[in-house]
Amino acid sequence: MSLRARALDALGLGPLWVRRTRLAEIEAANAAAVHDAPAAEAPAPGAAATATPVAEPTPAKRSMAPVVVVPTPASKAAAAAAAKPVIPIDDERAARIAALDWNGLQQEVAQCTACSLCQSRTQTVFGVGQPAADVLVVGEAPGAEEDKRGEPFVGAAGKLLDSMLAAVGEKRGEQVFIANVLKCRPPGNRNPTVEEVAHCAPLLRRQIELLQPKVIFASGRFAIQTLLETDAPVGALRGKVHQYKATPVVVSYHPAYLLRNLPDKAKAWRDLLLLQQEIRRHRAAG
Repeated sequence: MSLRARALDALGLGPLWVRRTRLAEIEAANAAAVHDAPAAEAPAPGAAATATPVAEPTPAKRSMAPVVVVPTPASKAAAAAAAKPVIPIDDERAARIAALDWNGLQQEVAQCTACSLCQSRTQTVFGVGQPAADVLVVGEAPGAEEDKRGEPFVGAAGKLLDSMLAAVGEKRGEQVFIANVLKCRPPGNRNPTVEEVAHCAPLLRRQIELLQPKVIFASGRFAIQTLLETDAPVGALRGKVHQYKATPVVVSYHPAYLLRNLPDKAKAWRDLLLLQQEIRRHRAAG
C-alpha cells in the first residue's frame, strides 16, 4: 500500500471527496430502502365479485355516447415536435466558427454578442487547460465566481471537481481541459435557455474539434443533453459509455448538484471509475 493510500486509510477516507463511513451508511440505507419497499397495491380478494354491476347501456344510450379519439404514437410525436420552439440557426456564423483556429476561437468567444447574455456578463469563460489535453470536462455554465475570474469551476463546485479528478489521478491544467456549454453566466445562476445553448453550440463544437480529446466527461444535465442530443435524465444515462461523434463520453452529476445531494456522491464515484477506465484504455492505445 502506498504512503498516500495508508494515510487515507488511517483517516477513514476513500476518495478525497467522500468518507468511507458515509459511503457505507449510504449503501446500507439504500439496501434497507429496497428491502422495505412496499409492494404495489392489488385488489382485495373477492373485490371483483362484490363490485356493483354496471347496467348495459341501451342502444339509444350507446348511440348518444361521444366518440373519443385516442392519439396514436405517431400523432403524439408530431404534437411534441410541434410544441418545441423553433430556434433560428445562423448558418453563416456557424460556418465561420467551424473554420476558426484556436486563437481565432478564443477571440470569437471573447467578442460574442449572439445572445442577451453579453449584456450582463463580466467576461466570457472560454475554458482552462492545455489544448492537447487527453480529457475534456464539459460543465453547464459559469457561476458568479467564474464570471469574475474568467475560469470555469472555481467556486465550491470547482473544488469538488478538482477532488474528484484527483481521486482518479487527473488534474486540471495538465491532461484535463475544462469548459462549459455556455461561455457566459446566466443572470442569477439560472438554468441555460434553449436559445442560449443553441447560440453557444457552434463554439463548443469547434472547441471539441480542435482539442480532439481522447475522452469527454459530461457533468450535469445541460452538458449531457447538449453533447448526446437527448432529453433523457442523468440517472438513465449513467453507468455506460456514450459517443460524441467518435469520442467516448462518460456522464455524471454536476458537482454543484452533488453538494446539495450528498448520497449521490457514491454514484458519482462509480462514474469516475468508469471515466478512469476509459482514460487508461485510450492512453494505452496511443
